[in-house]
Amino acid sequence: MNRSLSVRSGKGNSNSSSPAHRKGFSFASLRGTIQPELSRRLYRLIKSTNNLITAHETAGKERNTIAQELSEWGEQTQDEAVSDISDKIGVILSELGAQEDSYAHNLDDARGILKTIRNTEKSVQPSRDNKGKIADEIQKLKLKEPQNTRLVILEQELVRAEAENLVAEAQLTNITRKKLREAYDAEFAAVIERAEKQIILAKHGKRLLSLIDDSPITPGDARKVYDQGGAARQVLNDAEDDLKSWEINKENGFIGNEATGISASSGISRGGEGSTKSSATGTLTDQTLKTGDEEFASASSSPSHDGQ
Repeated sequence: MNRSLSVRSGKGNSNSSSPAHRKGFSFASLRGTIQPELSRRLYRLIKSTNNLITAHETAGKERNTIAQELSEWGEQTQDEAVSDISDKIGVILSELGAQEDSYAHNLDDARGILKTIRNTEKSVQPSRDNKGKIADEIQKLKLKEPQNTRLVILEQELVRAEAENLVAEAQLTNITRKKLREAYDAEFAAVIERAEKQIILAKHGKRLLSLIDDSPITPGDARKVYDQGGAARQVLNDAEDDLKSWEINKENGFIGNEATGISASSGISRGGEGSTKSSATGTLTDQTLKTGDEEFASASSSPSHDGQ
């Protein structure tokens, strides 16, 4: 990738000529500043991830809106081929929208794991502060009154504080490493799932497009009667079966190995027109987006994620 090897900002580089960007004040930024120093950066990361989740939820809703509008437009063209194919492409687009919503749920789960690290950091901060406070007090007292008997008491308190902090720091490093792996393992698994399901749906979408006869006609000639309705329905059957196969492969530890091996020109019947297998949003072949038909199954409910 044509990128630098790190995205870390060079705040310590005094040669940087780029101006600093001041962020506007908000209650969210205020909450960030009152976080303990140790957990402040992770708090901001979790907050930013929440914004990302919202963006994917919005993308899923927009996909569904576009799918509906495509279907309605196709119907009013009075072209049987365009009407049928646009409606079925709308089903594919709606399923893509459902995948965005599912991805948002999975991101929220990964975000929840990061909160465990943040909460542990917050619990360790008082231990660090207490140790530092006692050490500072000892140093000041040694400079002003080196013979003060309180030094002995403070040094004993420092030993206890250091022991307490040692336990807390060990717990923090253990939890940080474990939960960091868990969080981003979950996120990357979600990325793979979304990408592989998008590939499945996109390839079947291209199969639908191939059913449209776009050969030009001369004025006065009649179009060949559209007879690809059964084939178009079978494409949705196949898409549904491939999504189902992906889930089975996931359960068996073979993430999408079979599901992504679809040929764009494949016409093999795997589910039959009467297939009743369900995908993430119901049986694809039973879905329709046209006004007056049975309403398309709504996308999954939004994940309940807070702003922290």
